[in-house]
Amino acid sequence: MTTTRSYSSTRLGALVPAAARPPLISKILISLAIAALALIAALGAAEAAGPLDDPAFAKVITCGACHGVNGNSKSDMQPIIAGLDAAYFKRQIENYATGKRPSPEMEPYAKQVQFLGVEWISGFFAAQKREPTPLRAQPEAVARGRTVAAQCVICHGESGRGDAARLIPGLAGQPPGYLAQQMVLFKADTRDPGDPLLAAKKALMRTIPDGQFPDLAAYYSSLR
Repeated sequence: MTTTRSYSSTRLGALVPAAARPPLISKILISLAIAALALIAALGAAEAAGPLDDPAFAKVITCGACHGVNGNSKSDMQPIIAGLDAAYFKRQIENYATGKRPSPEMEPYAKQVQFLGVEWISGFFAAQKREPTPLRAQPEAVARGRTVAAQCVICHGESGRGDAARLIPGLAGQPPGYLAQQMVLFKADTRDPGDPLLAAKKALMRTIPDGQFPDLAAYYSSLR
């Protein structure tokens, strides 16, 4: 526990004998004492502040229920949105809210994000430091997935970081369960159905056997 000392005007004033202290000096000493006390109180409040004191939580705390504190999900099925490119985040919120990316669970929350301010919320998550999933995949699955991933490099890059300029998200460090689930949805054209921007990706997914999706997901999840 940090101990702070309280300095009163009496203690400070004692440095100057009362007989030699005109009224103006007394007022100055009292003002200095008040300023010192205010500074000590402010420093104490800053030390006591925790993550929940961040005003950002007033708008994003609902997101944290599923996506984790500051968007760093610890779940196998919920994606990490910390560090997510703001433009990509806004596109997904728009698609969820309008039904272009069907999800009975996400649609109402996406509309809430729009109501609260998608520009502000997307900026908040983009500014957060991403923490890779704590879930660890089996080395054998990672090795098999590395081979399958050779055909994904053209979009997601060698390190799985994606390409923000083309609204291609990073896959590195995401939960393996979530990644595998999205691969199935892309293959079945039930994620963003009919979206021409995703036609090539979905065509590629249709060439990959369903049994290889867990390995592919394990590989990208293992990247740091």
